Amino acid sequence: MSRVVVVGSFNVDHVWTTATLPRPGETLGGRYATGPGGKGFNQATASARAGAATTFVCALGDDPGGELARRLADADGIDLRAQRSDEPTGTAGIYVDGEGRNSIVIGAGANGVLSPAHVAAQRDAFDAAGVVLAQLESPPAAITAALQAARAGEATTLLNPAPANAPTTRELLALADILTPNETEFAGLVTRHVGERIDGDAVTALDQSRLHALCRELLPAGTVVVTLGASGCFVSHAGDALRGDERPFYRLGAEQVRAVDTTGAGDAFNGALVAALAGGSGVAFAAHLRFASRFAALSTEREGAAASMPRRDEVLERFGA
Repeated sequence: MSRVVVVGSFNVDHVWTTATLPRPGETLGGRYATGPGGKGFNQATASARAGAATTFVCALGDDPGGELARRLADADGIDLRAQRSDEPTGTAGIYVDGEGRNSIVIGAGANGVLSPAHVAAQRDAFDAAGVVLAQLESPPAAITAALQAARAGEATTLLNPAPANAPTTRELLALADILTPNETEFAGLVTRHVGERIDGDAVTALDQSRLHALCRELLPAGTVVVTLGASGCFVSHAGDALRGDERPFYRLGAEQVRAVDTTGAGDAFNGALVAALAGGSGVAFAAHLRFASRFAALSTEREGAAASMPRRDEVLERFGA
């Protein structure tokens, strides 16, 4: 199994669980909890617990949040490469309703100052990596540097273009071998880079041939995986680069679980996917996706973000090999 490098954010999550999500001007009562999160750390934790040797490149404040990140990374055997910042460690305010749906507000803090220089200084990690994963809760220049370093080291690059309002360019997208937007992120990318306006809520219902065509316009030379929540995911490969699959595009259904908190489910999927890719040469891409889907599904049966990530043996015990 090759190494995974994840470049991205760490947040201290503050989570309020209520029967319904609050409307403007409304005050609700609910339960409060706090714990580790941030898309980058969630994905690094998922990768490590899914069985991959994992390096996490990030920026942390010199504060209790930063110490929490260091302690938890050590507990999961994650090789932490943290830039120290005078900014506070990142935070997130999360509201979760009775159906497990969530709304999130992020305070970037140290995540907003992750530098290309710090990323470039981790050259040994990129050279040893088989797969590199990044998201967009960190500065675009740092993410670009990470994907360029991955390409230089001949690693597979995976970009999770989240959150939906993060800036992207065609040049950044082109650095991704695999792009993994959710419905909302995909709709935003298509509007921005293809010039066609579609509603994120309508993506799941789009004809598969039409969805494939939009994916090919968005990322002509790579694979696009559009995650669709409880509806599974849609896969679109470029040309004859099918990654071991038999078809250039297809839908993969989701596993049936009793979700209590979907916070971090997309991160669970991405982290498990890169772990599967790092350990599964000669295996069809669909098999990697199935493992990632099962890993993500199991994560929703637990509260929290990074803390909800299952371990590989739990996924195999629940769903089989």
